[in-house]
Amino acid sequence: MSMSRAAIATFEIGLNALSGLLVKADTYASARKIDATVLLNTRLFPDMFPLTRQVQIACDLAKNGGARLAGIEPPKHEDTERSLGELQERIGKTVAFVKTLDAAKIDGCAEREIVFPLGRENKGRMRGADYLNHFVLPNFYFHISTAYGILRHCGVEIGKREYLGDIPLVMTPN
Repeated sequence: MSMSRAAIATFEIGLNALSGLLVKADTYASARKIDATVLLNTRLFPDMFPLTRQVQIACDLAKNGGARLAGIEPPKHEDTERSLGELQERIGKTVAFVKTLDAAKIDGCAEREIVFPLGRENKGRMRGADYLNHFVLPNFYFHISTAYGILRHCGVEIGKREYLGDIPLVMTPN
């Protein structure tokens, strides 16, 4: 499987699934007359990021990771979202950007060194294939899973099907 297929398709499917989770969260909050900021600020544990930050980081991993793999500068997204709708807009902008990534450039970066920030002062260095498989994708899934966990913990009626999103699945009879 090509690196571009692993990256671009994964980012698009994962972000669209995350968007679907936020739709369910909005419906849940409206039906129960819950202020959506309660959901946005919920954390699984005090030292973990809240839902809003989990969504922002998942988006950043897709756009920044994809851009680094393609050898281009990613767009900047300020972390100013204060509503489920604004988070949906961020996801939409990120998916639109991911769709513009040059697959050939991503496919050609497997052995190229990728330099990326690790915190405010440190830099990480990995071969492109390792960066995608051992840093970007695991972190991308972690933040989507944590967002899912926060919403499930809050009572939003979601399950594995919503988490997986629209994966390319073909069902056949036994």
